[in-house]
Amino acid sequence: MKIAIVVLIFSFFFCTMAQAQSIQVLSDSATASLRGLSVVNDNIVWVSGSNGTVGRSIDGGETWKWMTVKGFEKVDFRDVEAFDGVTAVIMGTASPAYILKTINGGETWNMVFKDDRAAMFLDAMEFWNEESGIVIGDPVDGKIFVARSFDGGSTWQHIPEANYPVGEEGEVMFAASGTNIRAISLSEAAFVTGGKRSRIFIRDHKYDLPLLQGKETTGANSFAVYGSKKRKQSSHMVVAGGDFAADTVRAGNVAISRNGGKTWTDPVTPPAGYRSCVEYISRKKIITCGTTGVDISLDGGENWKLISTEGFHVCRKAKAGRSVFLAGAGGRVAKLVW
Repeated sequence: MKIAIVVLIFSFFFCTMAQAQSIQVLSDSATASLRGLSVVNDNIVWVSGSNGTVGRSIDGGETWKWMTVKGFEKVDFRDVEAFDGVTAVIMGTASPAYILKTINGGETWNMVFKDDRAAMFLDAMEFWNEESGIVIGDPVDGKIFVARSFDGGSTWQHIPEANYPVGEEGEVMFAASGTNIRAISLSEAAFVTGGKRSRIFIRDHKYDLPLLQGKETTGANSFAVYGSKKRKQSSHMVVAGGDFAADTVRAGNVAISRNGGKTWTDPVTPPAGYRSCVEYISRKKIITCGTTGVDISLDGGENWKLISTEGFHVCRKAKAGRSVFLAGAGGRVAKLVW
């Protein structure tokens, strides 16, 4: 009887706290689908997306400067990494694949990477700091593409081909939110795959993920690590995905690890459908989003509560600050109110 009362009290507390979170739409004036999002601090936010679109706010999302990158009007910029209000790097996916950098708030852009191979498709970037970064792409001739930058994205170097990770037939990455590669320590990164097989690659190890997989539309889209850039190694991880062709299916869309990705468990209460991005707000508080809505967990990913049925592709917390922003289709940018 006492146990039942405790469970009831906890459930009431969880639902009450989750309902206190809400989503405030800030802008829907752009026509692009936005998948790139970088939140420098509580004031500076950059987004990027289709049709060569880039957006920037320097007042916490109250007002936005929208721009179309000249000469790249048909490029889909699926990821952006911003360092301040004037410096940012954007990643175009394919045919050809591009990386551009601005140092004047988007007034001009310098092409710092180009690969016109037919199979080239970039998926995501990650930076440890203002100098050191990494970009990852779908397999070319069976080998997953990786390049590094050590000067803030101004130049990029392919890693030696012998060191390229090797995936299986039909194993790919999804450029859904720029978050399928993440720093897992002060100097290392890991990435997740989807498609016919879904795994996490950590150093020389590959661990299977308990997510929906086996089809071209299934598998991991995103993963997050708690405190990865402040610790030698973080053990808390969460991965999100599912099947974007069946985006209301709740099974196999999130998994949790507490031992650095070696083993994974399913949540007790999963999010309400396919999810393209997941982000730690604190050790226990996590947000995830997808085409069918936004969910919050207050217990480290065990239980999820739908707080909005508004669809978003990406959600990111400020690198220096507490603000959490979201971006999605129709130029929609929003902020978590909490």
